[in-house]
Amino acid sequence: MKSRFRFLVLAAVAATLAGGSALAQEVSFKDPTGDDKGPGKYTYPTDAVYKAGSFDLTELKVKQSGSKVDFDVSVNAALEDPWGMKVGFAVQMIFIFIDTDGKEGSGNTKGLPGLNIAFAPKDAWDRVVVLSPQPPGRVKSEAEIKSAAMKSAIIVPGRTRGSGRTISGSVDKKDLGEGDITTWGYQVVVQSNEGFPTATDFLTRKVNEYEGQHRFGGGTDGDCDPHAMDVLAGSATGDKSEIEAQQSMLAYECNDDGTSKKMATLTMVRKK
Repeated sequence: MKSRFRFLVLAAVAATLAGGSALAQEVSFKDPTGDDKGPGKYTYPTDAVYKAGSFDLTELKVKQSGSKVDFDVSVNAALEDPWGMKVGFAVQMIFIFIDTDGKEGSGNTKGLPGLNIAFAPKDAWDRVVVLSPQPPGRVKSEAEIKSAAMKSAIIVPGRTRGSGRTISGSVDKKDLGEGDITTWGYQVVVQSNEGFPTATDFLTRKVNEYEGQHRFGGGTDGDCDPHAMDVLAGSATGDKSEIEAQQSMLAYECNDDGTSKKMATLTMVRKK
């Protein structure tokens, strides 16, 4: 009788541990500071709201708890809300691209409108989680209007918030797809929230040749430069060598008419 009781207790403990591991999975990646310069020479807009470090990615954390997946993206500056967005931050716009199946050519190799980036075929993305200070309804509307072909792959949290140096949002696991989140590939693109984007850009701020009050500088006035201030690169451990890896991924070439000759092409990072 005692042995049977002990067996039942051990079985219950094992079931609890197994259930806990299934309900709580976590993966994180780090990025070096000081690389918020895109391909290497990008500069911030001149308006005082764009504080130094605001677009300098430092870490991505992804955690599944039950049916929800939480995303936390940290930057190298305290978050502020100068535009009264009422969610704890205002100037940042974060795109978290995810390769859920790891199959070459399965998914999207084009980035979202306004980012001017592509993805390597082996790292084609299946979902993208958008962390924006804009109301979720507006973000979804922009997705439908400007990225209709990809709208089912664009996931917008019901609420995005900023606190300290971290921007956070939660989504339903079923909206991301099947599989273990710790085996997926991830890429983070740090951009800026643009309340008055052009007709084709998905709430993103342009990079020009020279910085302006609300324009990044160091790129071109054409439409061939990547509109990304920082991304994950290399092994995503935060080592300074990853700065060179980022610049290599974001390297681009333009035709004489300002169109793209060689588009910046990103790859995913994965847990080792």
